[in-house]
Amino acid sequence: MLELQNISFSAEGENGVKEILKDISLKIEDGFVAITGPNGGGKSTLAKVIAGIIKPTSGKILLDGEDITDLSITERAKRGISFAFQQPVRFKGITVHDLIRLAAGKEISISDACDYLSQVGLCARDYINREVNASLSGGELKRIEIATVLARQTKVSLFDEPEAGIDLWSFSNLIRVFEKMHSTLGGSIIIISHQERILDIADKIIVLASGKLKAYGEKSEILPDLLDVTRGACKILTERMGEDK
Repeated sequence: MLELQNISFSAEGENGVKEILKDISLKIEDGFVAITGPNGGGKSTLAKVIAGIIKPTSGKILLDGEDITDLSITERAKRGISFAFQQPVRFKGITVHDLIRLAAGKEISISDACDYLSQVGLCARDYINREVNASLSGGELKRIEIATVLARQTKVSLFDEPEAGIDLWSFSNLIRVFEKMHSTLGGSIIIISHQERILDIADKIIVLASGKLKAYGEKSEILPDLLDVTRGACKILTERMGEDK
């Protein structure tokens, strides 16, 4: 279980110090959790705090009861936390097979690596020996990164807007990937997204706005309040959810 205790984060901005996260406390148990809310609400910052990319200004982070607040991203990875960036990193000189093997933390056959690629909608024979460099599109990199998360099989898998930069077919396939992860991988899957189709397959939904925790609960309780059914377009109510309580 992942537990956040009174997490706050401040950073220097153009107009002085800005408080980005404000006293967030919550417990995330095994299952599928979606984090949503208006742009600039602190969603990506919270994910980076959990992953260890940035350190909170105050508060504690516990993983299965262990205080991991001061651990680096590498140390947290060893304890079972993975993070998929909104803009995946390129690795010149490293092949896709190498990357999946490194993610798995053990020797992995080409056949097994190809299976992970197939799960994210890539023709394995076309990608397995390619370098993870600028020759790959953003959508291809995104899917390869998700394949590495599948290979790692971690306790906590974090995804920052995984739908960004991919086409409609790939997005539909991505939904199936997350549904399969949800049913077979175990642990906690945490996805930052505005997409209703992703929110709809989550067990629980976290709503962040203005750096504050606005809502957290079962999908059946939270999702109806996020959808503007009166407009008939099912838009996320970013304005209403962005208002301070």
